Amino acid sequence: MKRQVILTTIISILIISLIVWAISCAVNPVTKKREFMLLSENDEIALGKQTDQQVLQVYGNYKDTELLNYVNSMGQKMAKLSHRPHLNFEFKVLDSPVINAFAVPGGYVYFTRGILAYLNNEAELAGVMGHEIGHITARHSAKQYSNAQLTQLGLSIGAMASEVFRKYAGLAQFGVQMLFLSFSRDNERQADALGVEYSTKAGYDSNHMANFFVTLERQHPSDSQSGLPEWFSTHPNPPDRIAAIKRDAQKWQSQVQQKQFVVNRDNFLRKIDSITFGDDPQQGYVENNFFYHPQLRFQFPIPADWKVNNTPSQVQMISKADDAVIIFSLANEKSPSEAANAFITSSKATVGKSEATTVNGLRAHRVLSTMATEQGNIGIASYFIQKDSFVFVFHGFSGQAKFEEYLPAFTNTMKQFKNLTDPRKINVKPDRIAIKQIRTQSTLRKAFQQFGVPNDKMENLAIMNGMQLDETVPANTLIKVVVK
Repeated sequence: MKRQVILTTIISILIISLIVWAISCAVNPVTKKREFMLLSENDEIALGKQTDQQVLQVYGNYKDTELLNYVNSMGQKMAKLSHRPHLNFEFKVLDSPVINAFAVPGGYVYFTRGILAYLNNEAELAGVMGHEIGHITARHSAKQYSNAQLTQLGLSIGAMASEVFRKYAGLAQFGVQMLFLSFSRDNERQADALGVEYSTKAGYDSNHMANFFVTLERQHPSDSQSGLPEWFSTHPNPPDRIAAIKRDAQKWQSQVQQKQFVVNRDNFLRKIDSITFGDDPQQGYVENNFFYHPQLRFQFPIPADWKVNNTPSQVQMISKADDAVIIFSLANEKSPSEAANAFITSSKATVGKSEATTVNGLRAHRVLSTMATEQGNIGIASYFIQKDSFVFVFHGFSGQAKFEEYLPAFTNTMKQFKNLTDPRKINVKPDRIAIKQIRTQSTLRKAFQQFGVPNDKMENLAIMNGMQLDETVPANTLIKVVVK
């Protein structure tokens, strides 16, 4: 009897396992093979919509309608040639200087203005675009999500990446966290191959996709403060990548019935003429350990040696040891006291002190509190400050053991928030890409000299143009330079 019960139990477990396997496995649209997947296509679309809202809230759309329409039009053309043409693809440009492009499930593809500045023709853009479409069609992000849910994966941003930090840094839900997860090398190889396939079918010379990866390899990571990762931190560089792309390009060009494949260099360069390059100081900038925001007219100091991530929705300041953070953002409430009460209620923090105060003549409310997390208790210092029609919020977080040590740094930053009135700090303009035409044949170096490019800027500009400084450039060639 006992053996029969055990045998019945084992059979039941096997049946349940097979049912779970059948439910959680799906046929990959590209490989046609069954693979583990917790997300249905409808789930992918829903996750994509949720993530898209978070991405735009945190990083912001680049405000250039003509450029956005150009990128989206190219993307729609290529998406129709993909393995999942029925998806409602959307292609967007983010207002970030970081050199990156990424995709999320459901058909959402993003390019930063930073990566557009380093592309040199439509064929390169098409290759990167096809690569990101490939991540969606092959369900790479959806599979990452499934694996993360299975293993209960949590991102860490230093020692302070607790649930509290992720919540107030805009990373509470899994969507935006996907932007920081790296694809496997196998995923990257497959996305490269799909990028070549899709761009070739769209009529582009996919060999130029390899040229862009050469540019990326020459470019060192920037010191951007946008909070987004660089391309290679989320897209590992497989060995033999460039040679593999060229092999795939030759294969697909021989299969596609077309005599010529386009590059469209000049057309692309004219589309990015005047695009903002680097950090846009009008959205806030750091100078001599002070953060200035010309548009909203405020300033405050940054603790010495702390890292700064400036996004459209918040400023994140992280200690050198990664064990404390200050997050600055806007509150939804109309007064400091209302914002303080809303924070206390939503966070369920234990309040040690809550009091009205002033900060440099501005109405404010101060709260000291603690919060229990899985990683232990966290101390929080908060200031809610009214300026004009806005209520600005500072939250300083650290583990309870370090809280008293960091409290002076928190308080110094928060209590020195004040109006920005200095015209020299307000009337600042961003750098922009300017497209120039070389009138006569010369080396790239001589051309830069004619356009007044400083010597210490020439090498990076050569990389941006996908050229070498001593390379001979034909007459009438368009090149990129950076101007104020």
